[in-house]
Amino acid sequence: PPLSEVLATLYQLILVRRDTGDTSSYVKRLFERGQDLIGKKVIEEAAEVVLASKNGGVPEILYEMADLWFHALVLLSYHQVHPHEVLRELHRRLGKPGGGKSLT
Repeated sequence: PPLSEVLATLYQLILVRRDTGDTSSYVKRLFERGQDLIGKKVIEEAAEVVLASKNGGVPEILYEMADLWFHALVLLSYHQVHPHEVLRELHRRLGKPGGGKSLT
């Protein structure tokens, strides 16, 4: 499936777990512990991606990147920002020169 569809589906699942998950839900527990913990998890996962890039192979990079994207989606959902908004911002930046806002 297209990337945007995967992100949207996972985002919706995160919202469901946030709102209706029981205490065994990892997502529910993240939200109960708040923004600071969610942000910490994003930072930890980003560091693990960098370490996997330096020391691991492609499977480890993929595993850690999936963790990072998941936790980034949790952070977005905490702020009620849909991943499509991020994709729109990336699209807006394509090919724009200068100012550090271009992706190319």
